[in-house]
Amino acid sequence: MICGTDEAGRGPIAGPVVAAAVILDPQHPIEGITDSKKLSAKKRELLSKEIKQKALYWAIAQCDADEIDRLNILQASLLAMQRAVEALPVQPSKVLVDGNKLPKLSMPAEAVVGGDALEACIGAASILAKVERDRQMQEWHAIYPEYDFAKHKAYPTKMHLEALERYGACPVHRRSFAPVARVIARHTRGE
Repeated sequence: MICGTDEAGRGPIAGPVVAAAVILDPQHPIEGITDSKKLSAKKRELLSKEIKQKALYWAIAQCDADEIDRLNILQASLLAMQRAVEALPVQPSKVLVDGNKLPKLSMPAEAVVGGDALEACIGAASILAKVERDRQMQEWHAIYPEYDFAKHKAYPTKMHLEALERYGACPVHRRSFAPVARVIARHTRGE
């Protein structure tokens, strides 16, 4: 009952940070699991479906932009991972966490730097978190198409920063992140 947990969405300037927790079934191994950033969107989608079908247990949780602004992105990431682990219907015997920091958990946990490429359960969590976050950014794109969230997933690309300058911040932008804070300050001053 070893659980892996990871998050997606620390670097974007809008939207939630999403975490997943996964307990894989050793009797049903899944080929191709690795760090979600090393996989194409199509491969992530396929693996996400397979993970949800074959894993013993999985859960997804998040912190929204307001929580990120209130807590800071590191603390929000850890809280999202804590929520994902706590959302599992069973308590794992141990949790492997991607990175070098641990969320507050009631069971033994170990931080594994680069764990999403080293431990299948962490890689599976990274895939579920990334697929869910990308899905949510598609939904936000439908509401705020001017920012083109479907394309850049709210990372601070040139296109996104230009849209931010042109339209100002929308409700899902992270106001504590420097590019967003600068635009808000300029708009507040009437520039």
